[in-house]
Amino acid sequence: MHILTRSILGFSLVGLVACDELAVANDPVALADLRGQKSCVAAVAAETGAANVAINTTLPVIETHRFIVDVPGAKRWTCVTDANGQATQIVERQNG
Repeated sequence: MHILTRSILGFSLVGLVACDELAVANDPVALADLRGQKSCVAAVAAETGAANVAINTTLPVIETHRFIVDVPGAKRWTCVTDANGQATQIVERQNG
């Protein structure tokens, strides 16, 4: 029963991800931004092993292809992506 529940939940999440990308499919900049956010969250979560990693939406970021990623109970990370939205570099921020 738990395996079936996880499978259904997993397919639901895949559907939500696909909807996000379909919503911005005609805007290459927005699509790369969305993919960059997802890629950065995944890269930082993999590096730290933390759950509930999220893009920081309160601190301003001027550079393109850069995101600040919040890790609960730890320092923030900076993530750099390529033009396709793939994370290429993650660095733990020393100032919080």
